[in-house]
Amino acid sequence: MDIEFSKLAVLAVASLFAGFIDSVVGGGGLIQIPAIFSVLPRELPATLFGTNKIASVFGTSNAAWRYARRVAMPWGTTLPAALAAFACSYLGAMSVAWLPREMLRPMILFMLIGAAAYTFWRKDFGAIHRPQHAGRQEFAYALLVGGAIGFYDGFFGPGTGSFLIFLFVRFFGFDFLHASAAAKIVNVATNLAAIAYFVPNGYYLPVVALIMASANVFGSFVGTHLALRHGSGFVRKVFLVVVGALILKFGWDTF
Repeated sequence: MDIEFSKLAVLAVASLFAGFIDSVVGGGGLIQIPAIFSVLPRELPATLFGTNKIASVFGTSNAAWRYARRVAMPWGTTLPAALAAFACSYLGAMSVAWLPREMLRPMILFMLIGAAAYTFWRKDFGAIHRPQHAGRQEFAYALLVGGAIGFYDGFFGPGTGSFLIFLFVRFFGFDFLHASAAAKIVNVATNLAAIAYFVPNGYYLPVVALIMASANVFGSFVGTHLALRHGSGFVRKVFLVVVGALILKFGWDTF
């Protein structure tokens, strides 16, 4: 299909900012999904979601690689969570046909408000990296968290990265930097699970996906650079801003 240069430029800019936000705390879908639906309103939703996932997975993979080079990755937690997230993300996507997604909006809104309030009032939350679990307990909790978040991402999606970071800090004792690094690995897994459905069924726009992916990678490069340079304090501030934006969006959509 032929798309005007101006529309491709808008999508590239949106994808760049989405890559930046995603690489730090997740939530890039707040920018990228509305942009692609607005610019290409005549395309099938599945095609737009597939294109979005392809663009996102490149930026997220780049961020994950950059974090892994500079941060001691908590693989004992991250890999089981990623495997469970991959499997359950696919199940979540299959469940869209028989579960009403709108029933989740009020519940997700209150969860976001709780996460933001907890993070804001506990000034030391996520400041120090003190992993709390090991061995079988770590493995079991990682499967539980990864499975739950993976299902949510496949079924609904918005705020997946932010929820992951909060859970890694709250239940595993990570600081915000390590939580963000671990979240990228899990996000790659959930994106790949979605792509495994969208691409074989032809639900994507190759040229648009390539342009958006390139911009997304550049945005993720800038975001990870700032996160690694400024540490957990910077990630915490961006986290609160993004969760605040998610609360406003969910509140608007719900009420």
